[in-house]
Amino acid sequence: MTSSTSRSSTLLFKRQFSQLNNRLNKWNDIPLAPPDKILGISEAYVKDSNSNKINLGVGAYRDNDGKPIIFPSVKQAERILLELEVEKEYTGITGNKNYQSVVKNFVFNNSDKDINGKQLIESGRIVTAQTISGTGSLRVIADFLNRFYTSKKILVPKPTWANHVAVFKDAGLDPEYYNYYDTTQNDLEFDSLKSSLLSQPDGSIVLLHACCHNPTGMDLSSAQQDEVLDLIQQKNFYPLIDMAYQGFASGDPYEDIAFIRKLNKAVVDGQIPSYALCQSFAKNMGLYGERTGSISIITESAEKSVAIESQLKKLIRPIYSSPPIHGSKIVETIFNEKYNLLSSWLGDLNAVVGRLNTVRGELYKNLDKSNYNWDHLLKQRGMFVFTGLTSEQVIKLRTDYSVYATEDGRFSISGINDKNVQYLADAINKVIKK
Repeated sequence: MTSSTSRSSTLLFKRQFSQLNNRLNKWNDIPLAPPDKILGISEAYVKDSNSNKINLGVGAYRDNDGKPIIFPSVKQAERILLELEVEKEYTGITGNKNYQSVVKNFVFNNSDKDINGKQLIESGRIVTAQTISGTGSLRVIADFLNRFYTSKKILVPKPTWANHVAVFKDAGLDPEYYNYYDTTQNDLEFDSLKSSLLSQPDGSIVLLHACCHNPTGMDLSSAQQDEVLDLIQQKNFYPLIDMAYQGFASGDPYEDIAFIRKLNKAVVDGQIPSYALCQSFAKNMGLYGERTGSISIITESAEKSVAIESQLKKLIRPIYSSPPIHGSKIVETIFNEKYNLLSSWLGDLNAVVGRLNTVRGELYKNLDKSNYNWDHLLKQRGMFVFTGLTSEQVIKLRTDYSVYATEDGRFSISGINDKNVQYLADAINKVIKK
């Protein structure tokens, strides 16, 4: 065989092999996805060898030693379950009835202040389903609205939790920002908030944070909530409320739902027909990995509730079939009067929030105020401070001082403690001056 014949045979074989491979390979090119902005920070933090490194990225509580904790009341509930639990059977598609009842009473019928919430429960106008924590509840309601609500446009505050837009887009909704926070003044821009909402189409969905706005920590005042409710009525918006940090504003979960009470009254008085609430026990019970939350839809009538619950079941069934049970049983046990754990849990939560407030004050005290006004830190509430630092300054903190935070300047203050607060403040002071 000549060399030219051999080359031709080789080329023919390669071409035939390539054609065969193309027929067998049904995959499109898969590009490398960018890392999650928050989880990526934690990965970089782990790789850092600096003994002074600080992780201010992930919004999960740490104690004064920088360690994750289990609430003592939660640990006691688990001991009770260990002794008394006799099965690990599936729960219903929307969770079991007792969990649903616990959530309804916790959120809507928790004091004499909320007679409207009690009325809504008794008239069968609240449909509650257990979900896979707050993110799961947001995805379920987004899918539900995409199927049954007339508008696909959902208005979200600028800024908002990074995952909101991704969840809504993937569910088929059309997210668009409304003005919320003025980064030049480090304050809520309420007039701009109202004007930007008024410019949006009637009937849009509007996302609102119940308390501890993420990432800014800046909440609407009671008077501002009233104005937003008036605007919702005027524009016929559908309110979707995200409540991931109930209890982290004041230390009292019952005090932190004033806006929910206002919404309940608006429904009972016929000012708005319906709204939806996404709720989670991840933060206020520390049940992060248990993925325990709920969605509640306040409906126009008991008849509508039956149809809505049936469609929620139909929607959830092909996604994850039914929610996990361990976290929900912890919640049920804590609220069971028989075990007398509710007051213990309220004390645990108040202690956690008290430490965060102390840390916030210590950081503020140690920051140099000669060329930068830090007063906004004391106005903000919850697990985060929205510092106002630029992305360049945040990157400088990371590269020069091993301080890890999101580039929008949001710090998870649970990562601050007595051992590192001075180091952090000094690092910030140096970055601000440069």
